[in-house]
Amino acid sequence: MYRKGDNDVMSYCEKLEAAKSFVNSKVKNFPKFVIVLGSGLANLLNEIEVETEISYREIPHMVLATVEGHVSRLIVGTLGGVRVACMQGRLHFYEGLKMEEVVFPFRVFGLCGADTFLLTNAAGGLHAEMEPGDLVLIKDHVNLMGTNPLVGKNYDSLGTRFPDMTHLYDPHLRELIAEVAKKLKVNLTEGVYFGLHGPSYETPSEIKMYRLLGADVVGMSTVPEAIALHHMGKKVAAISCVTNLAAGVSPKPLEHSEVLETAKKVQAVFCSLIKESIKVMDFRI
Repeated sequence: MYRKGDNDVMSYCEKLEAAKSFVNSKVKNFPKFVIVLGSGLANLLNEIEVETEISYREIPHMVLATVEGHVSRLIVGTLGGVRVACMQGRLHFYEGLKMEEVVFPFRVFGLCGADTFLLTNAAGGLHAEMEPGDLVLIKDHVNLMGTNPLVGKNYDSLGTRFPDMTHLYDPHLRELIAEVAKKLKVNLTEGVYFGLHGPSYETPSEIKMYRLLGADVVGMSTVPEAIALHHMGKKVAAISCVTNLAAGVSPKPLEHSEVLETAKKVQAVFCSLIKESIKVMDFRI
């Protein structure tokens, strides 16, 4: 089983194919929808009629997450009458991984047949009027991670060398999610997500700079997988849960435990939004 540091000589595409073959042997007719559960947002799994569970440990060449709240497993089942695959946990660049490892699961599930990805994350809010528990529909991002998952050899079987990023966060999906939020009376705003390297939280001066540059929320995930999936021609939407106010916006020190606790408090509303959005997407895309 491949893990970081393994010296096997398989090419990256061969590893993707091996992982794809394994997943397809366990999941017949892989769902077209994949939902990525961010930190502390696992309660959605209670709403799923589970068909199959696969630990990332079982999947060839898959790296395991090391962050609290990220369990590293794939759950396939039915949510509100729609077949979905849920990623409980994701990988982060700050864990010491290569970008190709961070986006590996997303590429595998995309190759298995998924075509629409709903990403969620826990994020820091940059505006004083924001409150922990607010939900932000990502309309665009700025990549400040210092690298890009497409750096290096381009795999033509996955996508073009220079993909356009104008509509990375699918406008139609965003419109549908906004409609659902309005129907459910969920307060959902749109905003720009700044993807940061981490794992240290930002300084007050950095947050001030990001705000001046147009950031609404900041986090340490989402950007790599969104780029990699768009490169593959997949549809992407993303929602941030504001779990804390960023440094300098609030006088309180930042702690990961606060992130998890706030995410748990807003899970019921967040889960309803995701569940109903998937039902609408299944009908209208």
